[in-house]
Amino acid sequence: MTVADAKKTADQKMQKSIETLKADLAKVRTGRAHTGILDHVMVEYYGNPTHLSQVANVTLIDARTIGVQPFEKKMVAIVEKAIREADLGLNPATQGELIRVPTPPLTEERRKEMVKLVKSEAEDAKIAVRNIRRDANEALKKLVKEKACSEDDERRAQDEIQKLTDKFVLEIDKLVVEKEKEVLTV
Repeated sequence: MTVADAKKTADQKMQKSIETLKADLAKVRTGRAHTGILDHVMVEYYGNPTHLSQVANVTLIDARTIGVQPFEKKMVAIVEKAIREADLGLNPATQGELIRVPTPPLTEERRKEMVKLVKSEAEDAKIAVRNIRRDANEALKKLVKEKACSEDDERRAQDEIQKLTDKFVLEIDKLVVEKEKEVLTV
């Protein structure tokens, strides 16, 4: 491993932390409907737990309603039950072969809870980024110990890794501000 490898690895891992945060924030419900809410709903399909998207077509009917149309007629009741039991606060209603999933408007109290959840997710991401920085710095110290790089190179690399860390923490903060605004908008 070289100094450049340590920096590149840290950069890639921090980028993955940001991607994970974006995915986690997408799950946080806002006042509008979006199909991502149902991404993690598992349906019992021939005895196997299966993602909802693999057994049904999930679409937006309007700003507050998600439409779920199972590929097989006999799956309608099973899919409806899975959505109801997914603990998302959603109450699906069946109309023939289409399951309508209205998203209830959020109360002020619920919006504040969502903001707390967003901040918690962000803090987890920041911790991950800082842990990556720590691991990179330890790798650099190991390189100095093995005489693979000089102490000056190590110090320079640590400064660059710190700048990387600051950049990603700033990006996390921006994502949180955007999501907070989205959640609090009525």
